[in-house]
Amino acid sequence: MRERAERLKTVRRIIKEHRITSQEQLLTILKNDGYVVTQATLSRDLKLLKVGKISEGSNGYYYTMPTEEELRENHQNFLHDLRRGFLSIEFSGNLGILRTIAGHADTVGIALDNLGAEQILGTVAGDDTVLVVIRENTPQAEVLDQLREWLPEAGV
Repeated sequence: MRERAERLKTVRRIIKEHRITSQEQLLTILKNDGYVVTQATLSRDLKLLKVGKISEGSNGYYYTMPTEEELRENHQNFLHDLRRGFLSIEFSGNLGILRTIAGHADTVGIALDNLGAEQILGTVAGDDTVLVVIRENTPQAEVLDQLREWLPEAGV
């Protein structure tokens, strides 16, 4: 995980310091900085960092980092979605079954994916159930602690 965190920090720095117009350009700069990653990995990194694009008219687009205010607003919206739909969670090994109000599983899954909990590898949502995949060797208690932080009123 350390390499990933360092790479994400480097991607942030590059986008802030340069006018990046394509993933290919970003991949080249990353390679020059000692990071060899695939385009798919870079796409996931950009999504995780919530990188946007700004139009330069006929010159195309360039990448931009969200402002702190935008990040806070997004974080609050994801917390609201999680709080609105969450009912309970149970574990079996590194899998969790999170129950939601009917019709809320997709927004709860999206919220979990975007809130950035290191313990959670990803989610798969149904109608009222979210399969939560926990990173290997992560104690279930860590996931519960994170949920308690996000959902203090839920009695997790």
